[in-house]
Amino acid sequence: MRILSKSTLREFWLLHLDAEAPLRDWFKETLAADWANPNEVKQHYGSASIVANNRVVFNIKGNSYRLVVEIGYAARIVFILFIGTHQDYDKINVATI
Repeated sequence: MRILSKSTLREFWLLHLDAEAPLRDWFKETLAADWANPNEVKQHYGSASIVANNRVVFNIKGNSYRLVVEIGYAARIVFILFIGTHQDYDKINVATI
């Protein structure tokens, strides 16, 4: 999968140092993935939440943080839309962010 954009993750982990290793792991695993549909994402990440508009919510660092992406399955592209704490996550609408 292609991931747009790693700089969003980097900016976040510079503020939340405990998120760096889990986000690097997620990035590496996702880069190596070849997801054709949401079921394949769930097979790899059982705790991921599949939501409207091709959005997927990943729990990062034992559910300390939430990562929201939009996946273009046909093009094999993952767009990073949001990374934040649970408090920050509770303030967004995942389907429209």
